[in-house]
Amino acid sequence: MAFTLASHILLVPFGVALPFITLVMHHRGLRRGDATALLLARRWSAVMAVQFAVGVVTGTILSFEFGLLWPGMMGRWGDVFGLGFGVEAWAFFLEAILIAIYLYGWRRLKPWTHFWLGVPLPLTALLGAFGIIAANSWMNTPQGFTLDADGDPVNVDVRQAIFTPIFGPEYWHFTVAMFLTAGYVVAGVYAVGWLRGRRGRYHRLGFTVPFTVAAVLTPLQLFLGDNIARQVFQKQPVKFAATELVWDTDTHVPEYLFGRLQEDGTVKGGLKIPQLDSVLAGFRPDTQVTGLASVPAADRPTATQATIVHWAFDIMATIGSLLIVLALWYAWCWWRRRDLPRSRWFFRCAALAGAASMLCVECGWITTEVGRQPWIVYQNMRVSEAVTPTRAASLWTMFGVVVVVYVLVFGAFLTVLLKMRTRWRLADGGEAAAENPETDTPYGPRHEPAGAGAQPPPAEAGPGHTPGGAG
Repeated sequence: MAFTLASHILLVPFGVALPFITLVMHHRGLRRGDATALLLARRWSAVMAVQFAVGVVTGTILSFEFGLLWPGMMGRWGDVFGLGFGVEAWAFFLEAILIAIYLYGWRRLKPWTHFWLGVPLPLTALLGAFGIIAANSWMNTPQGFTLDADGDPVNVDVRQAIFTPIFGPEYWHFTVAMFLTAGYVVAGVYAVGWLRGRRGRYHRLGFTVPFTVAAVLTPLQLFLGDNIARQVFQKQPVKFAATELVWDTDTHVPEYLFGRLQEDGTVKGGLKIPQLDSVLAGFRPDTQVTGLASVPAADRPTATQATIVHWAFDIMATIGSLLIVLALWYAWCWWRRRDLPRSRWFFRCAALAGAASMLCVECGWITTEVGRQPWIVYQNMRVSEAVTPTRAASLWTMFGVVVVVYVLVFGAFLTVLLKMRTRWRLADGGEAAAENPETDTPYGPRHEPAGAGAQPPPAEAGPGHTPGGAG
């Protein structure tokens, strides 16, 4: 489950945020009559469709795993939190239909009609995230039920089960993370092109729009991250203790940057900052922070698990702080000159920002899931009670099959993307035409790429036959 979640979540930022970034570029192209923007929007929509297809495979495997690997949890608690998965399923099918309409609409619909038919796409993506986060937040702060004499949930209140205390902070923190991650990844592709000398308007616009979206959201994510950390401090004090390596309940608790928790409660290595953890938790050095030792060993993460959570959280916070510096650098240059930064170091950092953001997403889920151990439903069901009794040999066989499938799927995904990139460069006339790629706009007549044969008439053309189209 850890492997499939870690793999699937690499696609989630693009499923949630790429439709919005594409529509921003699409709107710019229509409003300004910008052929380059329309070309970028069309090509991004093709990537969006391929990514969605891969997400279907990885998401379907995850759905099966809930039933196969966690029968104890789904059997007892499915009636309480299962609505979130139902919402996500409806959003998934609706998004599939809307993507098909959006791709079909290039060249076939009036420009603004086509754009407005695409507007619901980001909303369905947000609805899908709503369903998943509703289920996950319930697992962290379960409510909306009472237990009968056998320990089974009864008197289910669906509204309370969805809108749990941690749902709002977790949903907005997750959603903004998806948008800024997708923005940095897309911009990073064009930053690499910029570093390689492709500095025409095509690469400039391809970099500026998604990077601006990410840069605007990065400072907001600082406040959202701080807010959810404070909510964890109040609602899940043991998880907070694992995140901050706090062993004994006390005031004036120091903050450790990295470091490793030992079995005796001491912290080895790392940078110790006196009193900072109490200040961060409650804005006062005399704020009391609950320690891991306040609960029995069987009810808290192990020292190794706490160290994993702590490192994941610190990596996430460190990268987030560096991304704020990068966003401020960009904003300063734009405010001063209305132009991109001229330093190659800026574009080197921008090229790395996408991978760093993806690492942050992984670290965020590690913090959320490992920090809750040993509970799968916080303080109501242990992982050991929920997991399937499948024999170890069968489990490793299943795991091997899943790894092979994922390697093949992601390999095919990368192969398709590289072929699309090659085809688009040929459609633009190769490297020599990088300064002027607007040779084939989505709503205008087709132009013949250099060295290509005659093209079919526009009336017969579709997205699958247009240079740079969906394929």
